[in-house]
Amino acid sequence: MVTRRFYQRSAPITSCLMSDTSVAEPRTRGVTPLRVLGFIGAVAFVSFWFWALFLIDKTAVNKIDDQEWTARAEQICEPVEVELRRLDLERTADLDGRADLVDRSTDMLAAMLDDLEAVEPSDEKGRAIVPDWIADYRTLLDDRYAYADRLRAGEDGPFSETPVQGVPITERIETFAGDNEMPSCAPPRAGVFG
Repeated sequence: MVTRRFYQRSAPITSCLMSDTSVAEPRTRGVTPLRVLGFIGAVAFVSFWFWALFLIDKTAVNKIDDQEWTARAEQICEPVEVELRRLDLERTADLDGRADLVDRSTDMLAAMLDDLEAVEPSDEKGRAIVPDWIADYRTLLDDRYAYADRLRAGEDGPFSETPVQGVPITERIETFAGDNEMPSCAPPRAGVFG
């Protein structure tokens, strides 16, 4: 038996060149709307990435210039963060006990804010946005006190915070703390709420 190549017909396929007496017109590479659109798209793409990578200012919006104030703030917040972690170890399922822990932790945060507010930043931007950050933080503290009151009333619901311009207030506070290299000044997550 003779094996043939895979999918090969029994008779080999042949081809022949046909001569065409007519002369084909050469293709011209003219300007077409599709080519113009493609060129504009490519230029826009390259321009956008050049702008995004090299021309845009990458300084954080919330960054203040007074580095002494941010260093002082981190020194104030760090021990409070440690105390909040210790307080978290006292977590309990009892609603009154949880309410007391929320109040105690919120009192610590309020004292921390008082210390932060005692000295204002030396730069103009800092003087403009730090009071807003502290006001947001105080709104969060009010939300925490209200949560403790709900716990004492026997409502074991989730903690809810005030949104500001559609953004959770803790996110705004965390962003400011992160942009200014004050991680200990970010609000606590979960912890005694659990």
